[in-house]
Amino acid sequence: MTTDDWRNALDATALRYVLVRSPWQRIDVVAETGSTNVDLIARAAAGEDIDGVVLVAENQTAGRGRNGRSWSAVPGAQISMSVGVSADGIPTTAWGWIPLVAGLAVLDAVGPVTGVEAGLKWPNDVLARPPAQGKLAGILAEVAAPASAVVIGIGLNVSLAADELPDPGATSLAILGGRPTDRRDLIVALLEGLERRIAGLRAAQGADAALIAEYTSRSLTIGARVRATMPGDREIVGDAKNVDEQGRLCIDTGAETVVVSAGDIVHLRPLGDADSG
Repeated sequence: MTTDDWRNALDATALRYVLVRSPWQRIDVVAETGSTNVDLIARAAAGEDIDGVVLVAENQTAGRGRNGRSWSAVPGAQISMSVGVSADGIPTTAWGWIPLVAGLAVLDAVGPVTGVEAGLKWPNDVLARPPAQGKLAGILAEVAAPASAVVIGIGLNVSLAADELPDPGATSLAILGGRPTDRRDLIVALLEGLERRIAGLRAAQGADAALIAEYTSRSLTIGARVRATMPGDREIVGDAKNVDEQGRLCIDTGAETVVVSAGDIVHLRPLGDADSG
């Protein structure tokens, strides 16, 4: 298989066949849409039960990241996918962990399938592990009303070449030397990992010590000195010590420990790194 094969068109029927015994009740693949997250949220608002619904777009023209940032797409070169997950059984205080376990699910897929070693940047990015650099994937989790459901959007750069990257801070599995594979295999592994991770949150009624320890071991943020930019250009500078039971980042400034949630923060950067988002 060559790098070009990574861009083979996705087949919804083949995905359904592979995942027939999984809880993913509906899998749709569309040629193009504005945002898969927006589409699933709209379907929930219209009364559809989106628990277990998977929507994949070959091309996403108005993808969104956290805080309204854009996520650029190249047709066939990325995985642009959103899934609906019922929040039943997951305490609201632990909902901050949903995007964090989605990040772990991305690692569950990327490493075994392609051989690429990546790590997590709190709260919603998957990055190449040093000495390689660059953002490999982004995650956006949004609550869907009126149902108690969460839409998890995942954008993963698969076969993008250097001249196709959306910005200089991005990278792709191809650039990182990953084993060429059909995107279907990555999607299947990602959905299997996400299924297991969400079930774990339900079983433990949130984040238990084992999950927190695993996340910490795979985090590129914990242990680093960081600058957190808050609304109003307020800054918090200190050492990222850990992530708590609510999925919040605990930063030791030397004078105090400040706890910030994903919804509170505008940017988080390694200290001295002006280019990270």
